[in-house]
Amino acid sequence: MNDNRKFPHYMLSEIHEQPRTVRDTLAGRLDTEGGTVALEAFPLSVSEIKSLASIRIAASGTSRYAGLFGKYVIEEVAGIPVEVEYASELECHRSSFVPSLTVVISQSGETADTLAALRKAKREGSRTMAIGNVENSSMMREADCSLHIKAGPELSVPSTKAFGGQLACLLLVALGFAQARHSLQAQEMGDYVRELAKLPEKLDRVLQLENRCAEIAERYFRTPDFIFFGRGPHYPIALDGALKLKEAAYIHTEGYPGGEFKHGQITLIDDEIAAIVIATCDNSHPESRDRYRRQLASAKEIKALSGRLVVLATEGDQEIAPFADEVLYLPATAEVMLPLLEIVPLEMLAYYIAIRRGLNPDRPRNLNKAVTVSGGL
Repeated sequence: MNDNRKFPHYMLSEIHEQPRTVRDTLAGRLDTEGGTVALEAFPLSVSEIKSLASIRIAASGTSRYAGLFGKYVIEEVAGIPVEVEYASELECHRSSFVPSLTVVISQSGETADTLAALRKAKREGSRTMAIGNVENSSMMREADCSLHIKAGPELSVPSTKAFGGQLACLLLVALGFAQARHSLQAQEMGDYVRELAKLPEKLDRVLQLENRCAEIAERYFRTPDFIFFGRGPHYPIALDGALKLKEAAYIHTEGYPGGEFKHGQITLIDDEIAAIVIATCDNSHPESRDRYRRQLASAKEIKALSGRLVVLATEGDQEIAPFADEVLYLPATAEVMLPLLEIVPLEMLAYYIAIRRGLNPDRPRNLNKAVTVSGGL
């Protein structure tokens, strides 16, 4: 862990640690032979999971984007309504309802706004769960129950391996909830569990795109503005990809849901801006196929407007390449697991653009690893 001797920066080292992070986070929590989540290693009992009527997720920054992914996957596979709050906003307003469970997410477990949100949820009478990377942190100690992301120390300010661990942990939570509530058929559950167990190997394959990402960075490092588009579970990845580029390379970026393309953002497309469109697809999933068709239409329109276009697509896709300047192909997997693969090339693009601009991505200006003053930037 964090053996930086092979890498010039911690950020690149930690990007490369993601297969190990996901493998360690899932270890002992999946039964691949039986196709189940090991609920005995889960922090909530079956009766507690069955009684959940609603869930609230509170987090900040990158962890909030993980929470948005968590909302999608928990609602998709477990059928439990989920709201996602900015921790700093939850701390300061009167809640309209008290959810059955409040989940707080933080790499450090010491983020001031998120810790305050946890304490407020406890005062309100909500059951609480913490997902964190530091096992003895304040949040992990104070929550009613916790799940540890086993990423190891993360030393670069832009969070990479911890974010991947958060996504893996939230997939585990969603599948654990689904199993306890019988919201998936046994075959569906088994397919998800076995596919989840394959993610570390697929992440190893994604890391082989590193040279390709460095080449794209060489062509794009002078671009003044980027705009990222994703739909459904891919929208949080668009948000975090944009954030990584802001943090590491000091470039103006924005992330949007793909469906918002024609609601104002289309006016930004010109020869100077680069658009990054997440257009992966799980062909076994009808909604994924529909999202792909819509992203393909957006990609065509961006190209027609002379925008510079980088696309994330699934291996075997023959349709999108003619409309893109650059395509990064990712291994096929289940729709809800594609985001864990998608974020890696976006992190590598941010890293190599920062390097080409002569910046140290480990220590972005004005940023700290953990924001420990409530209401801070």
